[in-house]
Amino acid sequence: MDDELNALRRTRMRWNTPLSEAHASLLLDRMALGEGHLVDLGCGWGELLLRAAARAPGLRVTGVDTDVVSLARGRAAARERGLAVEFTEADAATWDGAAVRAFCIGAAHAFGSTKAALAELGRVVPAGRVLYGDGFWAAPPGAAALEIFGPDTLTLPELLDAATGAGWRVLHVSTADQLEWDDFESTSKLAWQEWVLANPADPRAAEVRDWLDERQRQYFRDYRGVLGLAYLVLGR
Repeated sequence: MDDELNALRRTRMRWNTPLSEAHASLLLDRMALGEGHLVDLGCGWGELLLRAAARAPGLRVTGVDTDVVSLARGRAAARERGLAVEFTEADAATWDGAAVRAFCIGAAHAFGSTKAALAELGRVVPAGRVLYGDGFWAAPPGAAALEIFGPDTLTLPELLDAATGAGWRVLHVSTADQLEWDDFESTSKLAWQEWVLANPADPRAAEVRDWLDERQRQYFRDYRGVLGLAYLVLGR
């Protein structure tokens, strides 16, 4: 896909994870935000980070990602809301700072694995709290789901064991419900769905339609109700 379509694709999404407004507010409550440094490793456009900054004006807030389009969206939103949030173009796995709070949601792949991410977060937050979001098998996966998400995905008990094995105390656990998942999957495609409807004769439309149809088939056929998303608030 070209740059125009890539920039359009996620514009109808609030954040790039299955998460409702109420659930997000609960997670921010559990993070006990106050003063110090908060970093979001793999922040995307940083909507949850912006909300944390608005809640806790005493925080120094940094978002780290390699996606320049998302970072530009985050910077624009921070300016519009008058929030002092720094967005840094860097690989989350190579960020060498330290913080008292961190977010890492759906970004374990940047570190190579769940266990590697949890270990590195212990270096980033030697004392404090982390909001960690990761996929897990909510039901036994079929061959197609395994091919899409890889054999290293853990079950929820295994994910909790990995967190405690990395030296964290698990302070809070919640998982995305089916409505959150369905809304996430729909809104992740919505901007392109609307574009296809408005531009049926565009030479790019057939490729976009094929992509959308395949992603929808995969979700409903291969991993709806099979892949879960856990949100862990971890402390040390």
